[in-house]
Amino acid sequence: MSQYEGAATDPPVAAVDPPADGRRLGVATWVIALARFMVVLDGTIMIVALPRIQNALHISLSNLNWVINAYSLTFGGLLLVAGRVGDVYGRKRVFSAGLVLFGAASLAGGLAPNGGTLIAFRAIQGVGAAVATPGALSLLIATFPEGKPRTKALGLYGGVTGLASVLGLVLGGVLTTYASWRWVLLVNVPVVIGVLAGVNALNEGEPAKRTRIDIPGAVAATLGAGSLVFAVDRVAEHGWSDPVVVSGLIAAVVLLGAFAVIQRTSELPMIPREVLSDRGRTGANIVTLLMSTGSFATYFFLTLYMQQVLGYSALRTGLMYLPLAIGFGIAAGGVGPVLLARTPERVALSLALLIAAAGSGWFAFLTVHSSIYGMVLPASLVTGLGLGATVVVATGIGVRGIDSSEAGIGSSLLTASSQIGGALGLAGLATVAATTTQHAAKGTALPDALVNGYTAGFKVAVALYLVGIIVAWLTITPFADTPQGRAQANAKAQADAQEQAAAQAQKA
Repeated sequence: MSQYEGAATDPPVAAVDPPADGRRLGVATWVIALARFMVVLDGTIMIVALPRIQNALHISLSNLNWVINAYSLTFGGLLLVAGRVGDVYGRKRVFSAGLVLFGAASLAGGLAPNGGTLIAFRAIQGVGAAVATPGALSLLIATFPEGKPRTKALGLYGGVTGLASVLGLVLGGVLTTYASWRWVLLVNVPVVIGVLAGVNALNEGEPAKRTRIDIPGAVAATLGAGSLVFAVDRVAEHGWSDPVVVSGLIAAVVLLGAFAVIQRTSELPMIPREVLSDRGRTGANIVTLLMSTGSFATYFFLTLYMQQVLGYSALRTGLMYLPLAIGFGIAAGGVGPVLLARTPERVALSLALLIAAAGSGWFAFLTVHSSIYGMVLPASLVTGLGLGATVVVATGIGVRGIDSSEAGIGSSLLTASSQIGGALGLAGLATVAATTTQHAAKGTALPDALVNGYTAGFKVAVALYLVGIIVAWLTITPFADTPQGRAQANAKAQADAQEQAAAQAQKA
């Protein structure tokens, strides 16, 4: 059988919690923000520590990338399944289990005696991150009512997402330089303990209406996403023509195609049809993928520019990302929520993407002699503003109107889009940059050739953001104008009428 059901096998789901008061909402905000910050941070915090890790554990150069890739592979591959499991088995329960697994793997990895052990625990860390991440956003949806409270919470959620990826480079450099590379992992342990202490402030949300898991769909989604992430991660070192890369991409196409067929034919698909019935939510997922492709490549090219062209140390390079982090934080905490609240959704998303495109377009004019303070830092600030606003608005659209009983799988789609987009950006745009550099090196000095490659990558990032604007205008309409939005409005009107009638009857 492809699915299981029945009273004897129905998984236990926690009861719906009462509405949270102001103080509880404050605790819930920081619980979700810290959890998100931690799992995103671990995607970049290891990068600066890699040389120290290689020397300390005697890892070969060919295996060193797996310290990073093992995490991204399990994280990206298991996201969809983890989101569905959270909806079925209870979001707080699954969220807490993911955090415990993540913290235990961080502790074990920080104490690892050799490279193989470290890589194994990094993979387990990714499993924990995949289990916890959909729960964080779905619990946010369940805890914060629609409107201003949820918009503010989404702003903080989006802000910490961008800050974590940037500050990972800074904190990795600081901890590696002044403590030990092991603290890059061990620092997660007290954070996990703190987050677990506040989990009770979160609302569980509505129990899942579907208590069966689509096993064939889960297997196809996991193996398909895992194959795609594995193949794309391998491109940077082996190129697109590598037989293993080609095989991985073919496997991903076949498996994800099978997943799509299963979702169309299954009576109870892993991704409920109503989750994707809103074109706006689909558009938000596409925009998230495009934005992540461009933004991860931006971090990559900026790092190479500062280290290979300007000769900056890893620590100084990390500190130079602070304007981008500040811009991201300002936009996520203020600009993004304001855009989402006061302008039509597709206008808000288009404006955010336009700002991101302006920042990346500014980077496209970099030269060997560009001023770090007159060009790089202000361009970073503008880029951060655009990316921060885009994350908030796209996330708000991507979860709008989702029944809280299906919040886990809905939120995991957004995170999977971000993960896959990031991997594609690093591989695809790195190939564009490398090819441009090779051609330019025939007639110019190496630093100039390198910059030509980086600016080519920035131009592609601009194009991706502009494509995102087109997607937004083609797919996103006001939620109130969608069938689901009208149905929700009618249901609310009926509930309000019944409540008024009951109140009048009580007075009589």
